[in-house]
Amino acid sequence: MNKLVAAIERRQSKFEKISNNNYMMAIKDGFIAVMPLVLFSSFLLLIVTMPKTFGFEIHSTILGWLQKVYSLTMGMIGLVVAGTVAKHLALNFNRTMPAGKVINGTSTLIAAICSFLVLTVTLVTDKKTGATTIIPDYLGAQGLMSSFVAAFITVNLYRFCVKRNLTIRLPKEVPGAIAQAFKDVFPFCFSVLACGGLDVIARNVFNVPFAQAFQKILSPLFKGVESYPGMMLIWFTIALLWFVGIHGPSVVLPAITAIQFANFEANAAMLTAGQTPTHALTPNFGNYIPGIGGTGATFVVPFIFMFLMRSKQLKTVGKASFIPVIFAVNEPLLFATPIILNPYFFIPFLLAPTVNVVLGKFFIDVLGMAGFPYNLPWSLPGPLGILLNTNFQPIAFVFIIVLLTVDVLIYLPFCRAYDKVMQQKELTSNAEPQVAVAKAEEPQAKLTKETKVLVLCAGSGTSAQLAEALNTGAQAKELPLVASAGAYGSHAGILASYDMVVLAPQVRSYYNELKKDTDKLGIKLVATRGMEYIELTNDPEGAVAFILEKIN
Repeated sequence: MNKLVAAIERRQSKFEKISNNNYMMAIKDGFIAVMPLVLFSSFLLLIVTMPKTFGFEIHSTILGWLQKVYSLTMGMIGLVVAGTVAKHLALNFNRTMPAGKVINGTSTLIAAICSFLVLTVTLVTDKKTGATTIIPDYLGAQGLMSSFVAAFITVNLYRFCVKRNLTIRLPKEVPGAIAQAFKDVFPFCFSVLACGGLDVIARNVFNVPFAQAFQKILSPLFKGVESYPGMMLIWFTIALLWFVGIHGPSVVLPAITAIQFANFEANAAMLTAGQTPTHALTPNFGNYIPGIGGTGATFVVPFIFMFLMRSKQLKTVGKASFIPVIFAVNEPLLFATPIILNPYFFIPFLLAPTVNVVLGKFFIDVLGMAGFPYNLPWSLPGPLGILLNTNFQPIAFVFIIVLLTVDVLIYLPFCRAYDKVMQQKELTSNAEPQVAVAKAEEPQAKLTKETKVLVLCAGSGTSAQLAEALNTGAQAKELPLVASAGAYGSHAGILASYDMVVLAPQVRSYYNELKKDTDKLGIKLVATRGMEYIELTNDPEGAVAFILEKIN
């Protein structure tokens, strides 16, 4: 096991390059930007479909209006993602653009949306009336791959034009906003025309729009990823990377996000048509089955620690972490046990999510459990998320019992082995075992003005805990310090409002990329390590002392 960990660590820089790749980051950040749309649409679909489960019928007028709103939100996600991915890719490229040359993020957003429409929409004209009808089949999740094509082509053409000053120059007296609009004319035209050319080729070669041809070409890949081996490999790799301290979801999931969302939309369409959804590979499947309780399927581990272990330290860790883990925030468990890089947990941490994938897909493919048609928040407790996504199917209750039982059986032998080691250490030390807590030191200097701190993690779970600890500690010491929490990727628009940014361990690999932005804005950037970060979330006084030390 040590040789395997060492081999992965030697390649850590390569994994970080993948997760820090401009295109992968733009896809991830682009989807984060549209999460309000996705969550709203999912809750809307719940309102439409859930009453039928309990024998109620919604009035047809209201139902029709709700379905219209759903179609104009989730049904347009491909269109919206083309814009958000383009904007974030432009922001990523701007970090390395020559001095004085900047890609206009708003203009690329608009150009990418127009380019996406050219790639996906078919216009049909009625010869008798002259009316034109739009066929919108690929404006939703089915067209997401075309969203990426439109965004990538657009931003690269903008970068090419900006670097080479291919623009319309106006006199200095012309207002900046108007001058910028003329500067963007050439790259805008090139982007739309390039995508138009691709669509013309697709229609002449395949007799279908580009989006449909592109999907047909990629369909074998889609099927391979949604197979048992494909899905097992995905969540095995995520857990393996996380075990050595690399944030696996950031490396793996962007590559399959489009497939997940296409399946999620297809499941929703089946559900509204009165059919049982059949696709397994969806965002919520990953959140609530292989990721139940967080990466490694750790939902059951705090309860094993609390009720079945004898080590006082493990019992303490279980009590301290079970609430966050229920809501899929498992960093307190991972770093306080520790599970990360702990050879006792190597096998169950990788095995549990992999087995969960097989169980979940088997229940969907063979036993008739519904595939997940909603995209509810990842932090929803796993069992509740499963029940909501299956509209409380009886088979779902059976599945949850089987899932949690199997996870307990996987983790229990390894927890017992580690428990014996911890008991021996406690006997040897002859001291009360406890979770390490950061020692607070008196601040060396008082803050003279309000200081705003932004804490970033992967999903704004543990960052909220540290932000709360900082606010509590600052209030106790009457210091003008205010902390906020966020997810890395959703920070770009608010960064300038803060004086300091703290990176959680799971996103510390983004340090060098983010430092380019914080240095320009004169913001202090600090990256934390595993146990240090967890200690700070549990110690408001120590957290404040940490910030004062770093900022001074």
